[in-house]
Parts: sequence; C-alpha cells; structure tokens
Amino acid sequence: MISRNINSIKEPRITLVGAGPGDAELITLKGIKALQTADVVLYDALVNEEILTFAPANATKVYVGKRSGDHSFSQENINKLMVDYALNYGHVVRLKGGDPFVFGRGHEELDFAAEYNIPTQVVPGISSSIGVPGMQGIPVTHRGLSESFWAVTGTTSDGKVSADLYQAAKTNATIVVLMGIHKLAQIAQIFKNEGKGKLPVAVIQSGTTVNEKVVIGVADNIAGLAEENGITSPALIVFGEVVSLHPKFKLVKEVYDIVTKG
Repeated sequence: MISRNINSIKEPRITLVGAGPGDAELITLKGIKALQTADVVLYDALVNEEILTFAPANATKVYVGKRSGDHSFSQENINKLMVDYALNYGHVVRLKGGDPFVFGRGHEELDFAAEYNIPTQVVPGISSSIGVPGMQGIPVTHRGLSESFWAVTGTTSDGKVSADLYQAAKTNATIVVLMGIHKLAQIAQIFKNEGKGKLPVAVIQSGTTVNEKVVIGVADNIAGLAEENGITSPALIVFGEVVSLHPKFKLVKEVYDIVTKG
C-alpha cells in the first residue's frame, strides 16, 4: 500500500482520460484540463508521452504498460494502484490510449473505484478505430459505399480470432479490426471465404504518429503486402469499400488486376 503524510492528502478522485490515437494534439481540451490538475498520472504504453507535459511537473507519472506483447501490469494491479494513489495522493488521471471505453477496459476501472466510494469522471477520447482511418482520408461510412461500421477485436483474451468477425464479414459494413495484425492472414481468409477476395483493405501501423506506415491492398493480397512492408503492432485493419477512396487504391487495384490476370 502506498503511503503519504496524512496532512498532505487531498480528496481522492479518479478521472479516466482518453488520450486519442497517438498524435499528442488529438487529446481533447477537457482531457488537458484534467491532466493540469493531476496529482498522479497512470498511463498506458500506447499513450504519446508528450501528453504527460500537460500534467504538473511535480505530479507522479507511472507507466503501467498494457499493449500487445507488453503487460507490465495486470489489470488487477492497475486497478489497485489507481485506488491506492487516489486515497494517498488525491486526483489520479488514468490516461488511456484512444477512448477508455473502446477495448480500453475503462468500465472495469470505474467499478473498482466505486467499491471504495471514490468519485470518478470520464473524459472520452478519439478512438483509433475512427481517427486513424480518418487521418488517412478513409471514412468509416460513406454514402453509397457503407451505411455502418463495426469495430472488432481481432484477438480475444484466449488468443483466438473473434467470432464476431465471421458475422461481420457477411455484411456490407466497414470493418475496423483492432489488435488483429498478428492474425491478419487468418482474418483476411474469413473475408475471402465470403467471396470478398477483391474487397479493399488498409493496414495502418502507429497511426497519426511520425512512425505511421500504411499498406493498401485487397483481401487476397493484404497479408503478403503487410509482411513485405514489415508491418507490426500497434496496427489496425480496415476492410471495406470505403478503402477504395484512399489515394493509393486505384494504383494498387491496377497492379492487382495485372498480376491476377497474368
């Protein structure tokens, strides 16, 4: 248990803040204001550390991991840290990549804080499922192309491909797959099995950051293209006709047609 001089303890409270998809300038003004009053910031691996400069210089900043292949802290440990810091230091900002409620387990943290009667607040963030494709000029919905979109986890907690993907592949919706890059070939095959081998696909690594890499293709060849370009996590995958709106798609489609026609 973290301890501190009782005379210096402030009223405990916790704010879940979505940091956005990567670019530090994509955090909301409300998120910045929360950070400016933080006594402690607990931040995930996918958070751009430039954002930490919005917190007071004397605020305690604690890295708690949480990304593919990096689980420095279990969710249970993070929950306990969050509450301990709040009870002993005051205002804790739990800074999470994207939006706290889009595959962010934010509500689990709210539930844990409620067990200790600690007041909480949520500051939404721009989800990578919308913001990252958008920054590439790919809308998740577009008149005549897509009337809806799905945001689906690529890999479940037991390491399997999400069953929802099999249902999603049957629709005409835009499908944004998070945490699925290491199963890209298997996921693409699900769409090919539905007769959608020519469906446009985008893979975007480290979206909105200086390390961003983008690969455009179709379901038939996207796994090979991603491997050739050294794509790795963090990355998201967009399946859907809306990807055809990307400036590179026309050339990609021409090359694909030449190759497949021999």
